Amino acid sequence: MNRKSLAERLHMPHAAPEGLEAGRRFDSLLREADHPDLAALASGRTVRAVLKSVAGASPYLFELCRSNPKRLVRLLQGAPDVRLQEALANCAAACREAPTMGEAMTALRDLKQEAALLIGLCDLGGIWDLTAVTGALTRIADQATSLALQWLLREAARQGRFALASDEEPEVECGTVALAMGKHGAHELNYSSDIDLIILYDPETRRLADGLEPGPFFVRLTQNLVRMLSERTSDGYVFRVDLRLRPDPGSTAVAIALPAAFAYYETAGQNWERAAMIKARPVAGDIALGEAFLADLRPFIWRRHLDFAAIADIHAMKRQIQIHKGHQSVAVAGHDLKLGRGGIREIEFFVQTQQLIAGGRHAALRGRGTVDMLAALAAGGWISNAARDDLTSAYRFLRTLEHRLQMVADEQTHTIPPVGPALSRFARFAGYRDVAALETAVTEVLLRVQGHYAELFEAAPQLSSPAGSLVFTGKGDDPETLETLSRLGYAQPATVAETVRGWHFGRYVAMRSPRAREDLTALTPSLLEALARVGRPDETLRSFDRMLSHMPAGFQFFSMLRANAGLLQIVARILGVAPRLADIVAARPHALDGLLDPAVASVSTSVADVERRLARSVGLARGYEDGLDRARIFVREQIFLIGARVIAGDTPIAAAALQFAALAEACMRVMLKVATADLARVHGVIPKGRVVVLGMGKLGGREMTAASDLDLIILYDHPAGVLQSNGEKPLSPSTWYARLTQRLFAALTAPTAEGILYPVDLRLRPSGRKGPVAVHMDAFGAYQAEEAWTWEHMALTRARVVAGDEKLRRKAERVIAGVLQRRRDRDTIIRDVAEMRALIAQEKGGGNRWDIKLATGGLLDIEFIVQTLQLLHASEVPSILATHTGEAIPKLATAGFLSPEDAEALQRAHGLYTAVTQILRLCMDNAFDPGEASAGFKALIAHAADQPDFRRLEATVTATEDEVRGIVKRLFS
Repeated sequence: MNRKSLAERLHMPHAAPEGLEAGRRFDSLLREADHPDLAALASGRTVRAVLKSVAGASPYLFELCRSNPKRLVRLLQGAPDVRLQEALANCAAACREAPTMGEAMTALRDLKQEAALLIGLCDLGGIWDLTAVTGALTRIADQATSLALQWLLREAARQGRFALASDEEPEVECGTVALAMGKHGAHELNYSSDIDLIILYDPETRRLADGLEPGPFFVRLTQNLVRMLSERTSDGYVFRVDLRLRPDPGSTAVAIALPAAFAYYETAGQNWERAAMIKARPVAGDIALGEAFLADLRPFIWRRHLDFAAIADIHAMKRQIQIHKGHQSVAVAGHDLKLGRGGIREIEFFVQTQQLIAGGRHAALRGRGTVDMLAALAAGGWISNAARDDLTSAYRFLRTLEHRLQMVADEQTHTIPPVGPALSRFARFAGYRDVAALETAVTEVLLRVQGHYAELFEAAPQLSSPAGSLVFTGKGDDPETLETLSRLGYAQPATVAETVRGWHFGRYVAMRSPRAREDLTALTPSLLEALARVGRPDETLRSFDRMLSHMPAGFQFFSMLRANAGLLQIVARILGVAPRLADIVAARPHALDGLLDPAVASVSTSVADVERRLARSVGLARGYEDGLDRARIFVREQIFLIGARVIAGDTPIAAAALQFAALAEACMRVMLKVATADLARVHGVIPKGRVVVLGMGKLGGREMTAASDLDLIILYDHPAGVLQSNGEKPLSPSTWYARLTQRLFAALTAPTAEGILYPVDLRLRPSGRKGPVAVHMDAFGAYQAEEAWTWEHMALTRARVVAGDEKLRRKAERVIAGVLQRRRDRDTIIRDVAEMRALIAQEKGGGNRWDIKLATGGLLDIEFIVQTLQLLHASEVPSILATHTGEAIPKLATAGFLSPEDAEALQRAHGLYTAVTQILRLCMDNAFDPGEASAGFKALIAHAADQPDFRRLEATVTATEDEVRGIVKRLFS
């Protein structure tokens, strides 16, 4: 140990003259101190030069000199290593005896001030090199953390909450440990650095008093530890403490149970966390506990085999580092020495990446120190000696310059001042005669680092977008990423960044696999851009986040999106406007397959084709319940395909309605067979019995949407002599068909693990809720002929057999045709229809323009026009009967019951209303409010309705409703 005093050892090999202001401050220091020893010491040329440099460029160090001249003299007169050891010992003694937390905090802050001035003078005066400076700073951080924890443990023991193993060494077997991360863990602490800690505890510790839970106890202990070190008092602070390197900091407590931490790293640990753990070091608490944890974690950090997945992880890590920090090109003024091009981070990453690649098989590469590992990499042949020498000298140069920056005002800055007086002062403080000399030296180093870094990663892709940087690695927000998100249109960029980081923390099941996180990392820039283009990107991102939260696995989904840019655009649009479809993708990501695979891409309007594919899927079921689940999966995925193609513009609206109807009809046919087989197992069948299902409303008219109910009537027939079924437990025909209807209803509506198939409404059957659920064909015909109301005959205009026996279908069609072709009294029909329309308006409203069905002049009025005319004139011209409203309108015009002008207007209105309704039902669960809708959604509705924009659509809907109301008045006034 060198015993010479600090003053004797000071030298400034690159000292540059300071200005007049520095001289005046230096003179004021001597006058205010009025200390003869200081005046004598300052008469020496080197001491004077160092102190004038401090006075001119470092308000922080100068204030430490000015506020306590005796301390300055003591430091100058003593040997630096001795003074540092004395400061540490004095602080330890003071903390041990401190009766209150406040007094312990004062002792720690005194240590920090003494050490900051001592280390600053030794650094500026060329006494200590970089290793000695960072080592001294790290010793202070280690000691401060340990002393604060010791005081807290003793205090807990005094309160009877904790049993110490040793009063002299309270940390022994204490059940908790503080891991130092980053530069602190590597003995490379910055001059004004935060200290990154991870606090772990053993949930099985026996040191706690009876009744105390480990979690709350150690969380409170950690909070007090942070307070003792970080809280600013009149004496300043010790170190800013950052706990965000712990597992998933957004959702975990500040102290983590060891098993939970280990489970996190084993299942959801990220690439940057592997790199961070290289430098992890136990510094306070139960050191043995910390060492054991790190030993158990070695397989996570150090992978034994360099397979493809490991290399992919390394590249993913590279993509998470932004090499365009600060400037697109190497610069000096305003350049970030840590994160900018050619900066400290590139050197560290150069080392850590190769450690991750080779450290699993070469233990010599598992060290914490950057310079030491550069030497080890060269010794192992992983890098050249030239690279080792260049990067070692650059690292020392940049770190020394970084310390000068931080000495100015005790700020954790890495950015060289911009052009101006501050830059000139800094150049002199760093030992250069002027800015030009500083720029020459810095530029040469940055370019050298950049060259080695680029050579290592020249083939690796960048994580960025044309809009700018998009980086979500590590623990905090990247300012340039926040700016990029704002430019993309995100209103809350910090929330977006936190959400994306949360995905990588493995909070969702879909993100637990390393490959899923790798794919999502590469996908993120394109994803964020695609979501932003939809409109209201923050809401769309939340939809994507909700989808991820429900997704059982992410690998397949992300791989598909990465491989197909067009698919990503479709998914983004679905998320932005159609949460109903997004839920389907979340539960079944392979539903997207149909958008890519030509073999399944086309959604058929052929009921037979859909029935064949559905029956094949259900036929593979392992039982009744599995069959129901398979049907639900099939139908949901088909609904998604239809809806996605509508949103993508690949399927016309009219075709979508037919496809939805074909899907529902095929489902009715298959489920009727499933229900029949299930009933027959126990009760047999009705000999020569027959059954059909009447589809009413939108199903009957083939005008279904993604959210349509199924309005059904079940009709049956059997020979008069058949009194019961032929099974083990026979039933009468009426009971058998009632049971069949109940089974069919359950097959369609029972909520299984895969949800329901369709909502079903049986209230259109004869006598409604009071009537039997299955109706004999003869009773149905008699009811329709003798008892049915006008509104029931209107509903019958859209009745269509969708499943069941072919002979009974023809009979049902004859019965329906006979009812609809009866002669009717015009005034009675018009009065009944008007009363019914008024009742609907009274009960359900109709004033909202965007309630397309119920609005006055809306879709319901068009349907009522058509159905009324059909009831009035089908006796004369049966050909006007058609279950599809759009097909009936031209038939009525051809027959002369609608003028060509009215028919054209109604057809145009029906097409408009159908388009808008399809999109609204496809995308929304609630009523449509234009004021709350995104621009992207409005554009989608307008496009579907063949309108140039939403404003024109709004005007067109208003005019169309007026036009339909006029037609109603003309026809039925």
